[in-house]
Amino acid sequence: MFELISQAAAWLQSWMSPGAGLWGLFFSAFASATILPGSSELVMTGLVTAYPHLAWWSLLVALCGNLLGAVLTFGMGRAGRHGYERFQRVRIDENSRLVQRLKRVGPPALVLSVLPLVGDALVLAAGWFHMPFWHSVFWIAVGKGLRYLLLVLGLLGVLSFGA
Repeated sequence: MFELISQAAAWLQSWMSPGAGLWGLFFSAFASATILPGSSELVMTGLVTAYPHLAWWSLLVALCGNLLGAVLTFGMGRAGRHGYERFQRVRIDENSRLVQRLKRVGPPALVLSVLPLVGDALVLAAGWFHMPFWHSVFWIAVGKGLRYLLLVLGLLGVLSFGA
């Protein structure tokens, strides 16, 4: 498996500059945090394997892109609710069990925004239910930052669970 990753890294280095790789990582991370499909972890793995000296820069770039994508999703939730209530002339019922649970836990629940499928919906719901913006951004950054930190540490060999 390691040989396959090394071959992929050599191929990546043959046609991609480090700067282009960081831009690609940024846009992949941005798209992954919206409702668009994407896998920034795969792009980060290729970039860090090809250019290990860019590991910490890739963490920062991926976190910025992913956080900006999450802010866009949060804004879509907030604007979506405003538009829905304005044009449908309907008020949203906030007495359901799920909504009450989300409001009770509050922005710290957004640490779970790193989860596949559910994470984007959680950020969208936070915007929809008007959770405090900066608190939400903080908790989203904590969750996504931890995910990318663990990935970079694993790629650098600091975390090893096998041998």
